[in-house]
Amino acid sequence: MSPSKAEGSNGLTYADAGVDIDAGNALVDRIKPLVKATSRPGADSDIGGFGGLFDLKRAGFHDPILVAANDGVGTKLKIAIETGQHRTVGIDLVAMCVNDLVVQGAEPLFFLDYFATGALDVDTASDVVAGIADGCKLAGAALIGGETAEMPGMYSDGDYDLAGFSVGAVERGQILPRSDVAEGDVLLGLASSGVHSNGYSMVRKIMELAGLSWSDNAPFETGKSLGEVLMEPTRIYVKPLLAALKETGGIKALAHITGGGLPENLPRVLPDDCSARIDLSMIDPPAVFSWLAQTGGVAESEMLRTFNCGVGMVIAVSRDEADAVAGVLRDNGETVAVIGRIEAGGDTPVLFDNSLGFSG
Repeated sequence: MSPSKAEGSNGLTYADAGVDIDAGNALVDRIKPLVKATSRPGADSDIGGFGGLFDLKRAGFHDPILVAANDGVGTKLKIAIETGQHRTVGIDLVAMCVNDLVVQGAEPLFFLDYFATGALDVDTASDVVAGIADGCKLAGAALIGGETAEMPGMYSDGDYDLAGFSVGAVERGQILPRSDVAEGDVLLGLASSGVHSNGYSMVRKIMELAGLSWSDNAPFETGKSLGEVLMEPTRIYVKPLLAALKETGGIKALAHITGGGLPENLPRVLPDDCSARIDLSMIDPPAVFSWLAQTGGVAESEMLRTFNCGVGMVIAVSRDEADAVAGVLRDNGETVAVIGRIEAGGDTPVLFDNSLGFSG
């Protein structure tokens, strides 16, 4: 038997095993200016060190509580990979983390990402990181580090996975939800930009059953393909909400509407003796939701527990502060509607009146 290459020579390299160190270095060089563009007070270190540094004092905090969140993008990544639209999933990744920070009253400070793939494609990875940088700028967070993992044999050709981690801070005594959420409080809903980053296993199943492709024209939006509509990134609500918190002091609780929809996420911020009553007729869902319901034959109750259905964030506020809070949010670019109220009694945490008008 002839000796193997490993046994008979000293020529085996890491690249022979499927890991391209040079490509990794090229990626770091390419993303450095993207990372630098997200700098903010408290974050001044360059990318490339063993850890990212952040100075809370320089960020202006006096007695802060740190809040951390991590998340991914889910099977929306499959659409990004299959359509070649890699830029916006980075925004999704940031949004899923920082929106979870702001609901606790925290200002996002910094973000770190994890990008894993079988064979590193520098163009794809740099597009993803560019989107992450876009998301960080929208949230006011600094991208202070991350990890790129090239793992041959773990992923199919062209596949990759993403994870994100973010830390924010809130002054002691300003943590949400407040303890005074009570009967009579108004519920404001902030419009979503579309499906956001939850429910994509359902989306992909509907596409499969209907025999549709991502390149097919979206029947409900002129001039766009289904892939383009479904890749619309998650809306980042951080800056408008921080402005409303600062300018009004009227926000009692916030709920980020992600997986599980309104029925699963609203109870997370309600007192045990309270329920949320939602008037579905006050919600104006993007057309994509009606199309998904009709094309997939999905019942409204299932739509509500799978998707955001047009509301990406819910705000609990006292009745006399509702107009002021809504005004600041509108001034900062949000579409706001009164979608319900808080009631006494917690046996059924979320009650729905009327309908979204789907006919799935």
